[in-house]
Amino acid sequence: MSMNRICLMGRIGRDLELKKTNSGVSVVSFPLAVDRNGKDGGTDWIDVVAWRGTAEVLCNYADKGRMIGVEGRLQMRDWTDKNGNKRRSYEVQADSVYFADNRRSEDNNTAAPQYATEHAAGGFAEVSEDESELPF
Repeated sequence: MSMNRICLMGRIGRDLELKKTNSGVSVVSFPLAVDRNGKDGGTDWIDVVAWRGTAEVLCNYADKGRMIGVEGRLQMRDWTDKNGNKRRSYEVQADSVYFADNRRSEDNNTAAPQYATEHAAGGFAEVSEDESELPF
């Protein structure tokens, strides 16, 4: 049995921009600033990609600097740059996103959902801070 799971907590590194694939699927990608533990400290910048409902929830409720938790899997992608050089990049494909701070929506002063996750059926679930159980 093999396992590819990754859990991160950090701050969104830039403003989010929801994009659509040619087939209309929502996607957002962004760098996540994750602080290192230990005496040397420092920050790792990790690329994250979220799809469908998770991407939409992020773009509706999160912005640069927002603290979030991400659960997903590490994915390697090979590609060729404009000069013909072979490149490899790593990114986290987000399955679940948790809002780790208490920010309120500026539009209606309501709390953002605390949790968003993709489901096999292609939808997503939201749980507000008032609800005590997460949908897993």
